[in-house]
Amino acid sequence: MTGTDLQVEVIIPTQTRYLELIGSIGEHIGKELDSFQGDRDALAYHLNLVLTEATTNAIKHSNFNDPKDTVKITIHICENELIIRVYDHGQGFDLESVPTPDFEHPKEGGMGIYFIRTLMDSVSYRKMKEANVLEIRKFLT
Repeated sequence: MTGTDLQVEVIIPTQTRYLELIGSIGEHIGKELDSFQGDRDALAYHLNLVLTEATTNAIKHSNFNDPKDTVKITIHICENELIIRVYDHGQGFDLESVPTPDFEHPKEGGMGIYFIRTLMDSVSYRKMKEANVLEIRKFLT
């Protein structure tokens, strides 16, 4: 993918059957991103994982399986960075209070955010009136 500005927007129902689609979009973008100076195969894998985890959390903590509820995912590729935003209508959470997972005694919770924080360059979360937004950034240079 050449060019310095591209935006992809996907809106899905709050159903987990769409996770593979979301992950594959990220993987395809990672493999085709000519402006990325590093290992594009690794980036593709990381984007697949991050998008799948972020979307899973949005679905799990929103109105799960409510056919009227949706999750919106935007991927914006700028000249020097890739910005992912995941919008949901759930109760929200405090990003800073998510603990690092205990890898010795794994349990449910916190792994997705841990992977997102580890693989990407910045992660923020805003609870707004119309939707909650998880914003993930990856620098391309």
